[in-house]
Amino acid sequence: MRSNRRDTVVWPPRSEQEPAQRTMIELIRTNDLVLIGFAESLLTGAEIPVLVADNHISVMEGMIGAFPRRLLVPEDHARQARRILTDAGLAHELRHA
Repeated sequence: MRSNRRDTVVWPPRSEQEPAQRTMIELIRTNDLVLIGFAESLLTGAEIPVLVADNHISVMEGMIGAFPRRLLVPEDHARQARRILTDAGLAHELRHA
């Protein structure tokens, strides 16, 4: 069983009322760049903030795909993001809550 990882990251606030730090939920961890790009596109299209962590690790690994990328969304958007990704047929890629 895969765990649901929570990371706190500095996220640029969109307004004065929005906090500068948010708890981010890891939804997908994969070496498949096409999958990450597709999932990111779906969530961005739904206006859900997305962070692809470890995206630039390819500089260190030489694009061999040894290190997975992580798709993170703010905790308050996680339920909606899961629903969108599930509806797109990606439920088997989601990390468990």
